[in-house]
Amino acid sequence: MTGIEQQRFERICVIILDSVGIGELPDAGKFGDKGAHTLGHIMEQVPGIQLPHLQRLGLANITDLPPLEAVTQTQGYYGKMIETSVGKDTMTGHWELMGLNIGTAFNTYPNGFPQDLITQFEKRTGRRVLGNKPASGTDILDEYGEEQMKTGSWIVYTSADSVFQIAAHEDIIPLEELYSACQIARELTLEPEHSVGRVIARPYKGEPGQFVRTPNRHDYAVSPPEPTVLNALENAGHDVIAVGKINDIFTGEGITSSYPTKSNEHGVELTLEQLQQEFKGLLFTNLVDFDSLYGHRRDPQGYAQALEAFDRSLPELMEQIGERDLLIITADHGNDPVHAGTDHTREYVPLLIYSPSLTSPGNLGVRATFSDLGATIADNFSAGKIMHGESFLNLLK
Repeated sequence: MTGIEQQRFERICVIILDSVGIGELPDAGKFGDKGAHTLGHIMEQVPGIQLPHLQRLGLANITDLPPLEAVTQTQGYYGKMIETSVGKDTMTGHWELMGLNIGTAFNTYPNGFPQDLITQFEKRTGRRVLGNKPASGTDILDEYGEEQMKTGSWIVYTSADSVFQIAAHEDIIPLEELYSACQIARELTLEPEHSVGRVIARPYKGEPGQFVRTPNRHDYAVSPPEPTVLNALENAGHDVIAVGKINDIFTGEGITSSYPTKSNEHGVELTLEQLQQEFKGLLFTNLVDFDSLYGHRRDPQGYAQALEAFDRSLPELMEQIGERDLLIITADHGNDPVHAGTDHTREYVPLLIYSPSLTSPGNLGVRATFSDLGATIADNFSAGKIMHGESFLNLLK
């Protein structure tokens, strides 16, 4: 038998808890991340945190996470995965999860972007640039937001990631013009000498001292360098439903339908809506608030509250997982809110797997690459052998 006749699960739902790392990788020191532990440090900073549903799935069985305790009999399979690609950014993590191994790191700009690039951008967009340096998304608004409102300039900034970020007040520059400027920046940064992984629209509103970023963010990424598991699933006739920024990360490659989100809660709502519909294939969700609102802003209390909110949503999500469905919860990198700096951290990511049809849940151990997830999905849907990763489908019993 081939194709759909052979698959164990008709539907697989993968939820990415963006940046929820679970301890430093062996090579973390090379990335300046020695000692990073996103979940561990959140537990230390917020000792009253309650995550009962994640705990029952096996979260505290993966590694010590006091005050959470390991459970004797978990509801699901648990483990953790190693990132083998060169990087700790969003695209590298997601691409490796879907079967790629990225051997060349994206360009970063610790001193800001070259002046010739900025000059081209100003000329093409007709507006001046403020900033042009690495900064956090909130600090850059505090520094330049008022001037941006007065001058109508762009605020351009980067980070330790390979990103060209453009902030503009929605009442000063219309969203459509901001998105158009991002498309211009995307064209200019496709050349090797100025390349970046993502151009990101960062609209905001408010008054000086009270600026807030709006939910109208939009990412303009480069396409994956090779076909991913998503392409294989689409080519085999399966649904590939993207919720959140998944479509942006893969530039629509292998995606059959896409639903942008405005928050973690909205992402969970859309995921539930899709699970209540009939489809056969992959539902792929990214919940970005952990990273963008709490990790980068070094807010362990807010991060903990977001984790508790997701935990409260788990029973309703699990109720929608039928006998022929599989729920997989993982992450794409770390972003330890206690670690130095404001950027991602090089960490293991948790792996939690649930289906009511699984009768012997237990430990999947340490998976050698994020791509084991992609290999498992491809294996389930008989979508062909991928280049990286080893399927753990036969271990799910």
